[in-house]
Amino acid sequence: MGYSVKEVVYTLQGEGVNAGRPAVFLRFAGCNLWTGRAADRELGPGSCSRWCDTDFVGVDGEGGGRFPGPAKLANQAARTWGERRGPRLIVCTGGEPLLQLDTPLVDELHARDFEVAIETNGTLPVPRGVDWVCVSPKLGGELKVRSGSELKVVYPQVGIDPKSFESLDFKHFLLQPLDGPDRDQNTGEALRFCLANPRWRLSLQTHKHLRIP
Repeated sequence: MGYSVKEVVYTLQGEGVNAGRPAVFLRFAGCNLWTGRAADRELGPGSCSRWCDTDFVGVDGEGGGRFPGPAKLANQAARTWGERRGPRLIVCTGGEPLLQLDTPLVDELHARDFEVAIETNGTLPVPRGVDWVCVSPKLGGELKVRSGSELKVVYPQVGIDPKSFESLDFKHFLLQPLDGPDRDQNTGEALRFCLANPRWRLSLQTHKHLRIP
């Protein structure tokens, strides 16, 4: 199986429980909730098409390309990490990583000493061996991944009540303000929600404040 990858970069995890931790980001091309193209805003089954700001179209990013097999892609990840010492973390994201991430690739990444994390919309099954599962549910996507490491809800989303997820089997529940022109207002709403509902933690996109990839 081949893999279409937008980019493979070394940076800091900017959000969620692992915020601030160095990681290789493996961004797969493609998503099952919308095309990622500006002309298709508000099209597709997912409401995220209205506000998603991630570029996952094509294979032209740093370290990106088409990889013919899992060993080639895992080698690219290892080269991106380089000779740095310390626990290796790779964050598989997209778009939607579970359109492409499979057990052979997870095994190859483990063989290169990576802890494998994913950031997914939760509409597709998770392959065996993934170490950290972050699910960010989107309106219009049927949630099939109902357990994991962290549930991260972008807030506010019309039609999504964070409390409706509290029966799911996640270790951490996070609320992340919706970015865009109303970010300050959305941050205030998310903060107030967390204060009123202590099961939830506030997740900020620190990488945007720091202006790093």
